[in-house]
Amino acid sequence: MKYEDILGNVTVLGAAGKMGSGILLLTAVEMADLSLKPENKDRNFILNAMDVSDSGLAGLMSYLRVQITKIAEKKTVALRSTYADRADLIENGEIIEQYVFDVMNIVRPTTGLHPAYKSNLIFEAVNENPELKVKIFKDIENNTKLSPWYFTNTSSVPIGSLDKKAELGGRILGFHFYNPPAVQKLVEVIATDETLPELKEFAATYAAKLRKVTVPSNDFAGFIGNGHFMRDALHGIEEAKKLGGELGFTGGVYTLNKVSQELLVRPMGIFQLIDYVGIDVCQYIMQVMNPHLDDEDLHSEILDLMIDQNVRGGQNSDGSQKDGFLKYEKGRPVAIYDPDKKGYVPIDDLKEKADEYLGSLPECIPAWKSVIREKGKEDILKGYFIALKRVSSNGSDLAVRYIERSKEIGKKLIADNVAANETDVNTVMLTGFFHAYGPINDFLNQG
Repeated sequence: MKYEDILGNVTVLGAAGKMGSGILLLTAVEMADLSLKPENKDRNFILNAMDVSDSGLAGLMSYLRVQITKIAEKKTVALRSTYADRADLIENGEIIEQYVFDVMNIVRPTTGLHPAYKSNLIFEAVNENPELKVKIFKDIENNTKLSPWYFTNTSSVPIGSLDKKAELGGRILGFHFYNPPAVQKLVEVIATDETLPELKEFAATYAAKLRKVTVPSNDFAGFIGNGHFMRDALHGIEEAKKLGGELGFTGGVYTLNKVSQELLVRPMGIFQLIDYVGIDVCQYIMQVMNPHLDDEDLHSEILDLMIDQNVRGGQNSDGSQKDGFLKYEKGRPVAIYDPDKKGYVPIDDLKEKADEYLGSLPECIPAWKSVIREKGKEDILKGYFIALKRVSSNGSDLAVRYIERSKEIGKKLIADNVAANETDVNTVMLTGFFHAYGPINDFLNQG
């Protein structure tokens, strides 16, 4: 089938979720742009937005309208050409309003699965639960007269396992958007030996249309992104635990969060990142990955303890950060959770002792926000890491160990044939996690 034919009828499962809503937005705009081409004027394009929550779907439609308006405002000049034959559309506002209508008109919200039975392409963005995914795929397979293609947004479940259990015959591919899909440029693409060649070709075309950066990952639980992140997070948690005797649990969390953000020049500290993804989500991803690992155990008793006390992190429906290891006010960390006290300790009460423990540090620590914009960032980072390694302090030791562990994780992903090469590992961390440098980098060895 042609590209336009495949996108003639599409379903997004889990459309009201934070990942599904972004996938739906991107696909709705792509389908609408196709529908507005002169050669497609007689075609129907249908995008089913499926979710079990009525209230979630109502919120989704509001989200779509706002985001599509923003997109239309950015491409008003192009839209003038699109609507050149519409004499009634003169003002920019009229053109924008018409485009929003045309995109929204494609979307069909539904709480039932039955519309998917008529779809050629199905994006799956439901919970990271292999049994649920397989159940949904089987339901569609048992009721459709088509042979639909499935794009699963799973970030950890092996694609081959889903394919085999749902008996899809290679009609499934891992297409892992990063959060939020509408903003993030990275997509991890995971094919198996059974994946249909034409499905892989379509995926490449679709990703290019969305202007996404694609990185191939072999079909190994966790893939490249979570394969690195989960191990990186466990390192931070274990290092924080080791500091418990001297700084207490809260002091250890504060210290490692600061080290992993400021001294490693990352956009956020490791505990902040765990909170962003969700403590429960991280725990679950590790549980999904573990059965597929022979030489290690991805598990943290600290994560178990936090979840037992109903401290989970994640985001609210408006996108604001929920409290997790850290408590947030206006998006900024202000306190650290103490499981013994079952409450939060202000960072101001921890900062002095923890900073004293870190000791001397390089005079000029580059800020992530500024260094990522610098054309000569590699030279800046090279000079900084040389200076960091020459400092004799607890802070330097913690940072260097973290850097070395991050590189070790990246190398293992290649050795385990998860990633094909160093470039792919680095691209995932640079593009998907917004790091200022890849974990496998020559300048990190100098000093």
